[in-house]
Amino acid sequence: MKGNAIIRKMIESDIQHLSQGFINQGWPSREEILTQYFKEQESGERGILVAEIVGAVAGYITILPTAKQGPFAGMAPELSDFNVFESFQNQGIGNLLIEEAENRVKLIFDKVTLGVGLHSGYGAAQRLYIKRGYIPDGSGVWYRNQPLEMNATIQNNDDLVLYLSKELE
Repeated sequence: MKGNAIIRKMIESDIQHLSQGFINQGWPSREEILTQYFKEQESGERGILVAEIVGAVAGYITILPTAKQGPFAGMAPELSDFNVFESFQNQGIGNLLIEEAENRVKLIFDKVTLGVGLHSGYGAAQRLYIKRGYIPDGSGVWYRNQPLEMNATIQNNDDLVLYLSKELE
């Protein structure tokens, strides 16, 4: 299926199609955040790549010119909000999205960063990042944009993040 995939810049009509993709898999609408992302893309604050297969949107990834939080804040670009819809997973689409994002980043920078959640919902992404050569930055686990202290008690939710980076060749 990945041979039929097109990776392209987000267009305005993608907002509705991507949001519907989330709704179709039982998630809430993301129309508001996707609209914000599109505005940020138009102003140069964020890049957005969309995977399209035979006219259907399959997923997306965003690129921040500099990380806004975590240990790399203000120092290096960050891949952020990476999603491949369930019906398109395990077909190489995520790998294609990340590869294109890395290719765009390496035109300007020699390093790219990202944060990944630690609960099982991020399992496929965790494995993909490691296979692509991302390594932890060494600052440990972060919770709500703060390094987590040893023996801290927290909830394993989307706010629990491990930051990784990759040197681009």
